[in-house]
Amino acid sequence: MKPDIHPEYHPAVFVDGEFEVISRSTMKSGETRDIDGVEHFVHRVDISAFSHPFYTGKQKMMDTEGRVERFRKRYGG
Repeated sequence: MKPDIHPEYHPAVFVDGEFEVISRSTMKSGETRDIDGVEHFVHRVDISAFSHPFYTGKQKMMDTEGRVERFRKRYGG
């Protein structure tokens, strides 16, 4: 690897509601939190594997059957 071209990694905690994932990231934020004596940058995320419907098993299937036929009937295609 070439020296001095890679970004610095920082301790980070990603917060999704009540769930938190402790990791490392190149991102920084204005909010920090001390975890086990180490300062972590806090990143709030809207969705993660803890809340995404695909991973929680609450995904809804959309009815796609008949859409092409309805389009052709409506627009004469």
